[in-house]
Amino acid sequence: MNDNVLKKEFSKKDVQRARNLVTGDTGARTTEGIGYTKKHEHHEEGEVWEENGRKWTIKNGIKQNITKMDKFKKMGKMPLFCPECNILMKKELDKKVYPAYQKCFDCIIDYEAELVRQGTSEEYFKELRNNHIQSTIDSYKSFVKDKIKESNNNFVTEAGDVENWRGGKSKEQVEQELQEGLEFLENLKVK
Repeated sequence: MNDNVLKKEFSKKDVQRARNLVTGDTGARTTEGIGYTKKHEHHEEGEVWEENGRKWTIKNGIKQNITKMDKFKKMGKMPLFCPECNILMKKELDKKVYPAYQKCFDCIIDYEAELVRQGTSEEYFKELRNNHIQSTIDSYKSFVKDKIKESNNNFVTEAGDVENWRGGKSKEQVEQELQEGLEFLENLKVK
C-alpha cells in the first residue's frame, strides 16, 4: 500500500494559480469573471456630473463630491495671499477679518481710512454697527427659543438617580423678558 499517492485532482484554477506563482505574477487572475459589469464613464478635469443622486466633479485628478456646504468651506479658507493687495496674509488679525471681508486687515484699514478722507465713513460705520447688533439679536432669539423648547423637569445625577426639578420661570415670563431684551438691543441701533 502506497499512502504517498496524491489522491486529489487539481482544478484549472489551482493549476493557473501555481503557474502565476512560478512566473512571479502573484496578483494575476486565476478565473474569468462573469455577470454584471459596470459601465465605465470617463470624465475630464472640472466636469460636473450626477451619479446616484449626488453631484461629482474632478479636481486635481481626484473625484470629489459636491455638497451644499462647499461654498461655506471656501469662504472660511484663508488664501496665502490677499486677493486685493497680493501681500502674504500671516498676521493673526488677517485670520479674524478674512471670513467677514474677504481681504486682509491692512486692506480693511486702508479702505476705512479712505472713507474717512472722503467723508463717507459715517454711513459705513453705522451699517457695520447695525449689522453686528442684528446678528446679536438673531443669535439671542435663537438661543432663547431653543431653551424654551427644552424640558427641564428631570435631571439625571452622576449616581444615575432621576431627580424632578420644579420652579424657575414660566414660558410667558421668559418670552416677556425676551421681548424686553430685543427692544433694548433694537434701541442700540444707530438711526
